Amino acid sequence: MLKHLSGKLWSKGVWANGRDKYRPCLLVPTSSFHNGKAHLAPRSFFGVEDFVDDDNSRPYTYQKEKKSKNPSKHISFKNRTGAFMEPFTLDVLISKRFVTASLTHRVTSKQVAVAGTNSKDIKAVLKSRSDIPACLAIGHILAERAREADVYTASYTPRDRDKFEGKIRAVVQSLIDNGIDVKVYLD
Repeated sequence: MLKHLSGKLWSKGVWANGRDKYRPCLLVPTSSFHNGKAHLAPRSFFGVEDFVDDDNSRPYTYQKEKKSKNPSKHISFKNRTGAFMEPFTLDVLISKRFVTASLTHRVTSKQVAVAGTNSKDIKAVLKSRSDIPACLAIGHILAERAREADVYTASYTPRDRDKFEGKIRAVVQSLIDNGIDVKVYLD
């Protein structure tokens, strides 16, 4: 079919003016300007045109961001209200030599309850200051001190370098077992 059609066009001819003589051709462009679009360009094999969004800037797989007028001052609703909905945060520091945990009020930045294996009263009782039984003891003592300060809920977000396992998990689990409701946010 295509051979038959192209044969008719070639025999009848569509002629284009080219410099000094007329040449037979199948397609005559109407203008030399293409307004930034490909003029009768063939589609690619993979159909990339189908995967481009409206403004043709990036593939559709990327999430479109909402751009604020002043991005340096933009604060999300969650960031604005999170400190008042969950005012207490748990901070756990585990080094090779000791374990420290504290509950801090987000708005006032005051430490409500602190417990660590470096304190004199805990140091004498523990066999080692950085193993899992020490972490469980720190969680138990911190829970007692938090209840004295009328704190029953806290939120915990591990630092970038920390994984929520082992000693950190032991401190958090000890707090939960002793009556403090800890919400853990893993990113």
